[in-house]
Amino acid sequence: MALRPVQVNIKALDGLAVGRFWAEALGWSAYSPGVTTYVGPAGGLVWPDPVVVGVDVVPVPEPKTTTKNRVHLDLATTSAAHQAELVSRLKALGATAAHVGQGEVPWTVLADPEGNEFCVLEPREVYRDTGPIAAIVVDCADPRAMARFWGEAMDWTLHEVTDDQAVLRSARGVGPYLEFLRTPDVKTVPDRIHLDLLPYPGDDKAAEVARLRALGATDLDLGQGDVPWTCLADPEGHEFCVLAPS
Repeated sequence: MALRPVQVNIKALDGLAVGRFWAEALGWSAYSPGVTTYVGPAGGLVWPDPVVVGVDVVPVPEPKTTTKNRVHLDLATTSAAHQAELVSRLKALGATAAHVGQGEVPWTVLADPEGNEFCVLEPREVYRDTGPIAAIVVDCADPRAMARFWGEAMDWTLHEVTDDQAVLRSARGVGPYLEFLRTPDVKTVPDRIHLDLLPYPGDDKAAEVARLRALGATDLDLGQGDVPWTCLADPEGHEFCVLAPS
């Protein structure tokens, strides 16, 4: 038994506009079959995608606070020219420069039109085959503990774990990495961005949720009411959802 991450959930005041921004940013398409806007590869809606981790933008009434998100996306580039072109194009689409204490670094920190921070990385060999999303990055206090929890929660492979960083990726070697980075600050507000996990066909969602609780996850009441998904928090309080197989 294990779960797979199928999408990054982003909350937004204007879900359709933010979804369109991320579709343009990633070179994908935006699909709005219901309340949310799903962003995935062009060519028609396929969910769950067998390779990529998509983006699902959910409209909410509350704007982002000024607090830096503890979950963000890193975008991959293939050359210095590609990085410069992508940064320029994203700014034309409504992205703005963001300052999160990064200092002089080779990557560029931006924020989407509603202030969600993300990075456009310089070319890195490790991300050459990830697709447009190089990594989903989570700030945390204890990468080793996060590696233990998430390594058991999902069917992804642990690539690296140190006191400062833990790195996981799909066992098939496709799609983005999931990275936990040690940071000195602590979580103070609900995450604006979180992961949605999905059981495999034939697996029991209730059993998976019970397994996660045994690993240290806790139930989360966000006012979601009676919904088919289950909201949980990992041992450091990062929210995530376990979706119901469709």
